[in-house]
Amino acid sequence: MLRTKLIAGNWKMNPADCEGALDLLRQLRARLAPFVKTKMAVMPPFTALHLAADVLKSSKVAIGAQNLFGEDIGAYTGEVSAPMLKAVGCKYVIIGHSERRQYFGETNEDVHRKILAALKHDLTPIVCMGETLAQREAGVMKEVVKEQVTQALRGMDVAALKSVVIAYEPIWAIGTGKTATPTQAQEMHAFIRELLGEIFSLSLADSMLILYGGSVKADNAAALLGQPDIDGALVGGASLQADAFAEIVKSAELVI
Repeated sequence: MLRTKLIAGNWKMNPADCEGALDLLRQLRARLAPFVKTKMAVMPPFTALHLAADVLKSSKVAIGAQNLFGEDIGAYTGEVSAPMLKAVGCKYVIIGHSERRQYFGETNEDVHRKILAALKHDLTPIVCMGETLAQREAGVMKEVVKEQVTQALRGMDVAALKSVVIAYEPIWAIGTGKTATPTQAQEMHAFIRELLGEIFSLSLADSMLILYGGSVKADNAAALLGQPDIDGALVGGASLQADAFAEIVKSAELVI
C-alpha cells in the first residue's frame, strides 16, 4: 500500500535563542517550498512555537510540540497542555520520546494518557517506541516494542487510532551517529504493522504511518525511506540544518 510520507524535525533543546530559531525557520520555509507530495513538520522548543506559527503561516510546513501534559488545565507548574499547543497553532505533538522516558521517567501509562489528551484536542500524536542496545543484543527487541505498543494504545478504537502516527526509534541509534540498517528498520516496522493488524484491524495497520527515527541524515534517508513499511522519518540533528532537512524531504518525494 502506498502511503503518504511524513518528515518531522525534532529540534529538541535547540537553538539557544529566538534569533537562531527565527533564522532556521526562515531558511526552512524557503528550502521546503518546492516540495508538494510530502507532509512536513517541525517541532521547535516551546519558546519558539509562536515564531514558528508566524513564519510558517500559509506554508506547507506544519508545526508541532515535543511534549505535552496529560491534563487540560490546572496547578501543574511547568507543564504545557494540549489546548495550549492547539491555541498556538500546533498540528502534531511528539509523545514518549526515548529521552523523555530515560531522563524524566515517563512510562507506558504516561504515554497512553498523553495520547488521549492529544486526540481530545485534535492534535496528531507521534508516538515513539524502541529498544535499547542491551535489549537488541539480548534479542528481546520485539517483546519490548510489543509491550510499548499494546500499553500505549490499549483500549483505543480504530477511529481514534487513524489519527495516530507511530515512530520506531531504536534508542541505541539516537544521537549516536549509528543508524539501524534499512533491513533492520524495515523488519521492525513490518513487525509493528503486523502487530497493529492483530490487535486492531488489517486496514488500520495498512493505513497508519510508521516513521523511523534514529540518526536520519541526508546520506541515509533514501535507503531508509525506500523500504515498504517506512512511511517517513522523525529527524533529530539534521533538522537543525535547513539544507540537510530539505535533502531528506527530497528523498521522501522521490519514493512516493
